[in-house]
Order: sequence, then C-alpha cells, then structure tokens
Amino acid sequence: MLANYLKIAWRNLFKNKKSSFINITGLAAGMAVFIMIALWVRDELSFDRYHQNYDRIGQAWQTQIINGEVFADVSVPFLIGDELATSYASDFNYIVMSSWQGENILSSGEKHLSVEGIFMDTDAPRMLSLAIVEGSMDGLNDKNSVMLSQSAARAFFGTKSPINERMTINRQLDVKVTAVYEDLPFNTSFQGLKFIAPWELYISAEPWIERTKSQWNNNSFQLFAQINDSADFATVNQHIRDAKLKRIPDEDRKYNPQIILHPMKDWHLRSDWKNGQVTGGRIGYVRLFSMIGVFVLFLACINFMNLSTARSERRAKEVGIRKTIGSSQSSLVLQFLLEAILTAGIALLLSLIIVQLTLPWFNEVAGKKISIPWTSPWFGWTILGFTLLTGVIAGGYPAFFLSAFNPLAVLKGTPGRYTGLPRKVLVVMQFTISTVLIIGTLTVYRQIQHTKNRPVGYDRTGLMMVEMKTADFYGKFDVLRTRLKQQGLISELSESSSPLTAVWSNTSGLDWEGKDPNLSTDFANIRVTHEFGETVGWQLKEGRDFSRELASDSASLIINEAAVKFMGLQDPVNMPVTWMGQNFRIIGVVEDMIMNSPFEPVKQTFYQIDYENVNWINLKLHPGKGIQESIRQIEAVFREVIPGIPFEYKFTDTEYAAKFIQEEQIGTLATFFAILAVFISCLGVFGLAAFVAEQRTKEIGIRKITGASLFQLWQLLSGDFILLVLISCLIAIPLSYYGLSQWLQQYHYRSEIPWWLFALTTAGALLITLMTVSFQTLRAALANPVKSLRNE
Repeated sequence: MLANYLKIAWRNLFKNKKSSFINITGLAAGMAVFIMIALWVRDELSFDRYHQNYDRIGQAWQTQIINGEVFADVSVPFLIGDELATSYASDFNYIVMSSWQGENILSSGEKHLSVEGIFMDTDAPRMLSLAIVEGSMDGLNDKNSVMLSQSAARAFFGTKSPINERMTINRQLDVKVTAVYEDLPFNTSFQGLKFIAPWELYISAEPWIERTKSQWNNNSFQLFAQINDSADFATVNQHIRDAKLKRIPDEDRKYNPQIILHPMKDWHLRSDWKNGQVTGGRIGYVRLFSMIGVFVLFLACINFMNLSTARSERRAKEVGIRKTIGSSQSSLVLQFLLEAILTAGIALLLSLIIVQLTLPWFNEVAGKKISIPWTSPWFGWTILGFTLLTGVIAGGYPAFFLSAFNPLAVLKGTPGRYTGLPRKVLVVMQFTISTVLIIGTLTVYRQIQHTKNRPVGYDRTGLMMVEMKTADFYGKFDVLRTRLKQQGLISELSESSSPLTAVWSNTSGLDWEGKDPNLSTDFANIRVTHEFGETVGWQLKEGRDFSRELASDSASLIINEAAVKFMGLQDPVNMPVTWMGQNFRIIGVVEDMIMNSPFEPVKQTFYQIDYENVNWINLKLHPGKGIQESIRQIEAVFREVIPGIPFEYKFTDTEYAAKFIQEEQIGTLATFFAILAVFISCLGVFGLAAFVAEQRTKEIGIRKITGASLFQLWQLLSGDFILLVLISCLIAIPLSYYGLSQWLQQYHYRSEIPWWLFALTTAGALLITLMTVSFQTLRAALANPVKSLRNE
C-alpha cells in the first residue's frame, strides 16, 4: 500500500507541474535559509568548545563604582593572580596571568614575521587543553621558551622539526621552541594565536611591570582561571569578589572593586555588561536569526498549504469516491502526508545544492568558516528528521483538511462554505512576517548609517598607522619624518601612545580648581608628539595646538569637549591642573575624537607631549600622490631606516569601518533573508493568483462578453490580494515598531523610526503584490472568451 501511495504522489507531482514547481522552489528556498541559519547558530553555540574544560574556565573581570555608576572592565591588577592563588587556592585548578593577545615580530635567522602571540603562565597549555603535536605540554616551564602553532612552525621551519630551534620575539627576547600545538579553530576566543611565551619572560622584558607589582590600582593585565571540579562559578564569585577590596587603601574603597569570574561559555554570546551585570550580547542575534529561520521555513510551508487547499475542488471528488468505496480518513491522511514528504525530499536536495553554492558568500558576509558536515552521522539523521518534520508541517493541514470532506457534499460539488478562509489567513501571516523583516532590515541600515555619519572629530582621509612593535622603531622619529617629507610622500607624521581607533590607557588623579571632592575622575590619556594634531586634522575649538617653539608645552595639556563638560569648566584655556603630582596647564580644547566605540559617548580625554611612551606612528599621506605608489616608497624608507622589520600598516578609515562589522553583517544577512522571505511569499501569491484565475475562467469569459473592461477584470481578480496585504501591513507595523524600539535602546546614539518608513514598506509590499498578481490576472483577462467557454 505504501508503494502505491508513493506512485500516486509521484503522478500528482507531474500532473500539477506549475503548483509542484512553486511548492518545490518555495520549500527549497525556505529549507536552504533554515539550514544556513542552523549551521550559523551551531557555530555560534559551539564557540570555545574546542577547549575540553570550557565550562569550567573563566576570565577575571572587575566592576567599580565611579560617580554612582557601575562599570565593568576585563583589565585586572598584576597582584590579583598571587592573591587568588594564595587566599582562594581551593577554588581553582589553574590560575593563569596573561598579557594581551596581539601582533609581535617573531624571528628565526633572517626570517621575520608579524604574528599573533601572547605571554601566559605555565599552566596555560593544560587549561586550554592544547593539542600538542611535538614537544611537551610543560613547554612554558623554561623561562626562555616559546610554543608555536603548527602553521607558524611550518612558516619558519617547513617540514623540519622546530623543537630546540632558537628564535627571537620582538628582536630582543631570545627563546627556544619547546612545543608545537595544533592550530586553534576559527570559532574560539584564541583564534589566530600563533605562539605562546612564558609570563615570566614578559615580566622580565618590560621594566614598567616592576612598578605594577605594588600597585592595586594599575589594571593592565588579564587573568584566566579554571575552577575545580566540585566548584561552580556562582560560589567561586562569592568567595573572590572582595579579593581586591580587602587589599587596597581606604581612600580607594569608595570605588568598591569587585572581582568576577566570567565563564568561557559566555565570552562569545554574553559579553555585554551594564551596571556590573551581564545583560546579553550575540545571544540576542542567535535568537533573532533562529526565529527568522523558522519563520522563513514556515512561509514556504504556507505556500504548500495554500496551493494544496486551493486545489481542494480537484481533489474533493477523489476523496469523495475513495471514502464512498471504503477508504478510511487515516489512510487518506497518510497518502497526503506522503505527497508532502516526497515534495519536501525533492526540495531538500535542491536546498542542499543552494546552500553548498551559497556558503562561500555566506561565510564572507558572516565572518565565518562554516561548511556542511557531509560525513557526520548526526548531520544525516538531522537532515532526515528535518525533511520529515517539514513535510508533516507543510502537508499536515492539507491532509486533514482534504481527508475530512463529507463524501456526499463533495460529490454534489459543495465541499464547504469557508474553504477559502484559511488560505486568506495564511496569506496574511506570510506578508506580515515578510513586512516585519523588511521594516527591520531598513531600520538596521538606518542605524548603521546614522552612526557612520556621526562626526569623528578628525580627518581619516589618507591617514595611516604603523605599530611600533620592537625597540628598533624608537629614536627614528626625526629621521623618518624628515626623509618622508623631503620626498613629498606625507603631509605630516607624528606618534601616539594609542592607535587612532582605540584608547590603550585610562587614568585617574587629575585635579583642578573647583573640582568636587566627591567626583571620581577617569580620563583617557593619550600621549602624542608635537605634530599629532596636524597629522590627524583635529578640530580646535578653543586655545591653540602644541608647538615645538614653546618648551613649556611639555607641561601642557589639550583636552576634548567631553572633558570640558565632565570637569564643568567655563573657561578652560590656561587653567592649571595637577596630575600624578605634576603641574600642567590646559592650552587648548579640541572637538571630541571618536577613538573607541562609535555607538557610545566619547570619553573625557587629555593629550600630552611625550616622546618616550608612544607605540604608534601616524602618517598623513600627501594628497597629490597616488596611494599605492606612496605606500611603496614609504615602505622603502622604513626598510632602509628600520631594516629587518616587516612593514605593516593600517588605514584609519578601514579600522574605523571595522567597528561596524557586526552590525553590517547582521544587516546584510537580514536583507538576504528578507528578500528570500518576500520571494517565497510572492511565489505563493503567484501560484494562488494563477489558480484563482484558472478557477474563474468561465466567469471572466462571461463578464468580457457582457462588456466588462480590462481594468474591471483586473480589479476583480486583484482586489482580494490587495486587501490581504493591507491587513498584513496593519498587523506588521505595530509589531515591528515595538520590537525595533526595544532593539534601538541598546545604542546611546540611535536613529528614529520615521512614519515614512512604514508608508514606504506598505507601498512596496502593495507594489510587489500587484506585480506578482497582475501577470496572472491580465493574462486571464486578455484571454479569448470563446476559448474560455468552449470547453463545455
């Protein structure tokens, strides 16, 4: 019997080619979207699971109360590692102090490469469960050692074993290779980590760290820890929260610093903090896209339901006859479900082809390295279950709807009064979902553009940055500046302690006349050379810029507008201030420069002259020269002045644009899914319009003979669809407004949701519907009425 049902299902597919094509195409598009989103969600949820103990590893954060507001930060003091190891050792298996992961110059012989690296305590390899390919897991026990990733080992030594080979880090730290570990996967927080060197080596190489060994208020490091098997994060956090508070001077206790261990399983998905609590993060996007995937698949299922029930009159007589000769309702339900599952199976094959072809583009947009796990057993079973479930969802309603017909009624040609109502409800649902997606996509785009158009406070055009990764860069400022200006390659050159797109140093302790004694100060501190302002093109609002002609500028500060507001100053220029026991004078005020997140307010900042504690070279390219040729000649100068060091640069506008990458990824993907949702909805409406036109062929022929105009016939056939779309928009507008208003609350600088956005979307939905429906209605209206009536 089952084979017979499958034969009937196969024949029905070929008998109704148009509706079968629409069903298969719609289902394939919906299933492709669902599979891509499922792969993306799986990748997001599996982040950091490469590490065997990921559910027991955490990173130390600290919260502090500053002027009544709780702030959370991932930076911790040097002393916290020893404090946890001494006073709370029973809670932990491993406690690992760490530098920040960043680019370093790794050298072997004459080969110098810039690679990602980090300095960590000796227990780091075990805590991170690194897969050791060569050497020892205890490779960091030797102070002058380094552990390489497989790709880094190949890059330096080819197929030769690197164990015990000598290397240098940043041209000053001599190390030997003690281990090679398997490259970490793309979906881990330590992705791209090419080497790990000992924490003790880092301490000995950086003289400034010695000062931090007695400073509880110097937060310059990271701490990772693995709690023991019998502990949990909530209990451990209760134990350690006052680890810093108990050790700091009484005057600093007003900040009430609390230490929190943030679990690794939450690093990627739940990394947003507010008032000292984790409030969410990318998990919101995971939920959003999961819903979109379900909705888009549901839209495709609606098409199947609609077209199946629309053909009910054709199948009604079949049902009536089969019931009359003894078929049970359950056997009819089984037959119709098998038809739906067969359709879903064919659609699945097409959807997998679509996914395979689309994945390269999808990975590029989403910033992923996802692939279809063809060889995984779980994937096969999941796909099988997914196909069966899709077939049951798509075919369930039509199966029960068709099998429930009264045989006497259907043989008389009157299957039911309200057979068309469910189809109208489903069409409304389709366009409601599609309209919400369109409005959401437009709002995301507006928010991104709104923030991008925010004044940044400096000129990013032709502005390059070069990180000073080794000591070779220092003392070369004047030579570089003179050579590059003489060749007409740059307009100006300067140095700074932070890149132009980040703030690396924050400080307190700034005092001024009239300061509220209860006000806690927290300023961004940027150390610069004299030509910094001219290089970046900052906008002076008051006072003057730094000048080489005035020796007193070594004790001068320039502040931004946010600092003026924070300090409550009316006339800041020439105002004396003190910082770290030194006297300074404010000589100028500049427009706020966006260096951190463009979605947040600019922090109060002061700039000071300092040629020693700088880390970045900033170059303003000469506007009269071609960029590529200028870069080639600049590289030649750098290689001559600083030989043996890879010349690596970043454009400021590119680094600034990268701050929008998450929002742009979400916006692009949402646009893609919204387009597919509209396509699927229109596909269904196209099929329904074709069926309605076919069903009313005789009526149209009679109306034409009796004098109905083309417009009247078009209006007759299109009116219902236009009404349904209008109802959809009326439902979608308040839903989308409420949801998007909530979403925009996460941004300090946010766009509005204007009324015309809803009007534009409604007009667009109507236009798309009319274009979809009109093809079929005009075709039916233009048909020869003689042919329409002659089939009797």
